[in-house]
Amino acid sequence: MGLTATTAVVLGAGLDVVFAEPPTRVHPVVWFGKVVEPFDREWSNPRAASVVVALGLPFLAAFVVWSVVDAVVSILPAAGALLAAVVLFSTTSLRMLTDTTRDVVALTERDLDAARTELRALAGRDASALSHGEVRSAAVESLAENLADGLVGPLFGFVLFAPLSLSLGTAAAVWVKAVNTLDSMLGYRSKPVGWAPARLDDAVMWVPARLSALLLALAAHDPAALHRAREDARVPSSPNSGWPMATLAVALDVRLEKTGHYRLNAGHPLPTAVDAEHAVRVVTGAGLLAVALAGVVVWF
Repeated sequence: MGLTATTAVVLGAGLDVVFAEPPTRVHPVVWFGKVVEPFDREWSNPRAASVVVALGLPFLAAFVVWSVVDAVVSILPAAGALLAAVVLFSTTSLRMLTDTTRDVVALTERDLDAARTELRALAGRDASALSHGEVRSAAVESLAENLADGLVGPLFGFVLFAPLSLSLGTAAAVWVKAVNTLDSMLGYRSKPVGWAPARLDDAVMWVPARLSALLLALAAHDPAALHRAREDARVPSSPNSGWPMATLAVALDVRLEKTGHYRLNAGHPLPTAVDAEHAVRVVTGAGLLAVALAGVVVWF
């Protein structure tokens, strides 16, 4: 089982390097999003509906994947490993994240309006009045936060359960990704069913966010950055996103700021294009460390 799980991790990472993302029309996360959409409405008992949605939809997604992978593994283990790799490829993302960040940063040097528009692929904030440095800050913040949400979180779920069975590991990765997707779609005070998805995501991402911060500090060759970031990590309202963002900020000696919400590593300048490119390299290194660590842990 160890070799099969490690093979799935390595193949999944390889697919990410080569293809970046599955085509939208066949992307499982897009399909899951379409399942979620009808639940974004008013309910007679919104708190109860919120709990049912938060618990039920991720479980349904995980159960479907577990059933399919388990059936394939029982017939042909090698095909099961390949299917698990495709699942990990679908639930994790590194190349698309770093490529998009590079594109936004490059645009800040020549076309600020285009950079503001492209930033929407990374951050949901209103970018219409952001300066060059503020756009780069938003891109770097999203880069750090999405390392946890888009890579470390699903890998962490896989690592926890793959030693029991490959099908459970893939189901756990899907469950984590589904929880995160629910939060990104519904986890807002303005949403009738936003409470439970947001709280569940906070709990699920507690460890991956802090593990991501550690990986960033190691990738930046600055292990002490994690310690120096501990106070700023608690500034954002999210109990988790501040950890990777603050760690990356102090490791790069830059300020990351969302006006009216938080200022991380205050007293330093907003990131330059060179700083932002450095951030991409650090996050890439942290992502590779995450994949390597996952592959080694499931081997044993």
